[in-house]
Amino acid sequence: MTSTPVNMFIIFVVTGVILIGAELYTPGAILGTMGGIALFAAVITGYAAFGIAGGTYALAGIVILTVVTTIIWMKYFPASTVGKKIIVSQDLSSSKSASDYSELLGKEGITSSELRPAGFALFSNKRIDVVTQGEMISKDIKVKVIRIDGSRVVVQSVK
Repeated sequence: MTSTPVNMFIIFVVTGVILIGAELYTPGAILGTMGGIALFAAVITGYAAFGIAGGTYALAGIVILTVVTTIIWMKYFPASTVGKKIIVSQDLSSSKSASDYSELLGKEGITSSELRPAGFALFSNKRIDVVTQGEMISKDIKVKVIRIDGSRVVVQSVK
């Protein structure tokens, strides 16, 4: 059985659309890239199967199909069952980061493990991952937060 250019065109279009749709469930852009390549191959085989005029119509059809599908996808997917499970429904820009320790600056606490130079300390009964400036501090020693570097809490022992 031989494949005609028309059959190959149909196979490439269907494969391309399926691969691009499957990209949602498999991150990494591999399937989406393969789908794009399949649609490009569909355009090439469209010219071979239908000539210049037919190939141009095939190209226009693929572009229109892609645009319409994208618009429909963006409009209806977020409200779908799968979309609701995948898309974050709350605005996280106003929420406090779990690693925002700025309120600890200048506070005193007690080490709950040895700091060599990293370990744990208790501040207001909260266990926080802390580091020293290189010195070793024993367990149950009073420490003070002297610097916050992003999510890194730097302490020194209180004399």
